[in-house]
Amino acid sequence: MILLKTVKFKGGKKMAKRGNRIQVIMECTEHKTSGMPGTSRYITTKNKKNTTERLELKKYNNILKKVTVHKEIK
Repeated sequence: MILLKTVKFKGGKKMAKRGNRIQVIMECTEHKTSGMPGTSRYITTKNKKNTTERLELKKYNNILKKVTVHKEIK
């Protein structure tokens, strides 16, 4: 599905702009190796043109009660 947005410039011309933002799921790397039940996942968006590689962010893990590295999963 391609989303097109109409953008109006100062000159009065209209151009279609594609949406480059996609939703990605982030999963805790420490939690997977700890063997504890459950998972820590976050949903966020990223610009697929500017950030082509996988995201890696520090987020809070509720189960481990600390900030851990979360990586993008497919």
